[in-house]
Amino acid sequence: MSSTYQKLLAKVYEIHDINKATAVLSWDKETNMPKAGTQARIQQMTTLRRLSHAMFTSDEMGELIETAAADLQDAPYDSNEASLIRYLRRSYAESRLMSDEFVQRISEVSGKAHPAWVEARQTNNFAHFQPHLVEVVKLVQEMAELYGYEDEKYDPLLDNFEHGMKTAEVRAIFNAVKEALIPLRQAIVERGTPVDDSLVHQPFPIAQQQAFAHHIADAIGYDFSRGHLGTVVHPFATSFSRDDARITTRWYPDFLNPSLFGTLHESGHAMYEQGTHPDLARTPLARGTSSGIHESQSRMMENVVGRSLGFWQAHYPKLQELFPTQLGGHDVMAFYRAVNKVQPSYIRVEADELTYNFHIILRFELEQAMLNNDLAVADLPAAWNDKMQELLGVVPPTDTEGCLQDVHWSRPGFGYFPTYALGNLYAAQFYETAVSQNPTIAEEMAQGVTTALVAWLRENIHQYGRKFTPAELVHQITGGPLTHEPFMRYVTHKFSQIYEL
Repeated sequence: MSSTYQKLLAKVYEIHDINKATAVLSWDKETNMPKAGTQARIQQMTTLRRLSHAMFTSDEMGELIETAAADLQDAPYDSNEASLIRYLRRSYAESRLMSDEFVQRISEVSGKAHPAWVEARQTNNFAHFQPHLVEVVKLVQEMAELYGYEDEKYDPLLDNFEHGMKTAEVRAIFNAVKEALIPLRQAIVERGTPVDDSLVHQPFPIAQQQAFAHHIADAIGYDFSRGHLGTVVHPFATSFSRDDARITTRWYPDFLNPSLFGTLHESGHAMYEQGTHPDLARTPLARGTSSGIHESQSRMMENVVGRSLGFWQAHYPKLQELFPTQLGGHDVMAFYRAVNKVQPSYIRVEADELTYNFHIILRFELEQAMLNNDLAVADLPAAWNDKMQELLGVVPPTDTEGCLQDVHWSRPGFGYFPTYALGNLYAAQFYETAVSQNPTIAEEMAQGVTTALVAWLRENIHQYGRKFTPAELVHQITGGPLTHEPFMRYVTHKFSQIYEL
């Protein structure tokens, strides 16, 4: 290994450590910090982000990257060294487009927008959040222009989260999903056997919910010796290293699903980071390759695993022990059907597998409208409600259950939402491939066991971190590009059985 590459690694490690220190401050800000500390915490995080950006975009860093690239030009494409050089070159070029002043502005605007969103959501007061969202939209518009684009303004924002994917591609695949899902949903409504989900809408003491959340996270393979479960307004996962990958969820005293499936979802994210190869530690490669691939891991654990019959046959007895009054008189089939009920909902994170993608299409379209100045921020609540009626046939009674429900627009996160639906498609395609390569996975899943599945994910996805682009990884694993067809086969088979179509 060249001495230049060693010098480059030393710089990469320093920048990584600063970024992870920022992440620790962010975690604490959202989980433990007193409200009065917000302004000081914004200043602290802004300073660290500015320092990190300045170090990474320096002329010295650019020279180290190019010299190391020349020294390693014969390194195999899939080597850690060549993969890191590819990632650093692309990231360096993009980061140089943003000035220190712009990076500082992003941190300041998002730092103020997040607590404003939390308060607006709690009080159902969009007007309180509106001026902050106006500033966020201005930032993402400026960001798109700084990055540049050939086709659509949304392209560079999407590329930040799903490298190589174009808006037109996402639009086409979403249209295909919508065209395929609508007839199935209609058949469920018109011909399906009704499903009663009242048993998950009962009083469920939070202490018992927390006990069961720890139980199921451990059961699917989340390593608590290298993790932690916290409580937040909007669930998320974060990692400071492969040995410190944390999850969060939220607890409703009268609705069981959010804590159950929020925990499983975030566990899938954290398991990805826990599974990255140790040799990638302290580099930007020790993360998921894209937001969509990351979402494939969380959605797989939440839905393919967590909403399967085998999973509940294995773990429902434990749940009944914790909630004997609520669930003791209901068998596992009743519970399985309840947690898989297809019904339009106001809240994205509580949506069923069939209607979830419509929530994403709505956000995808609204983001583009705001970005292109086709929709004023002041008109967002009405536009949101109109699209909910159009796509799901329901209108949220409040903005808290409507346009204020997600945390993403309190930061410059435009381009992220599409990756949730892409994650559903990736998950189905990966799972179908995994079972075809190792039938033991399906046999174990029927018993509620994920050992073989997690081993396959570790071998084929987790260990590589960010070494490959999403398209490269999908082709390497499945032999072809992303397609919605495995997802449709999965949901058609599953829901035809549940609803006796």
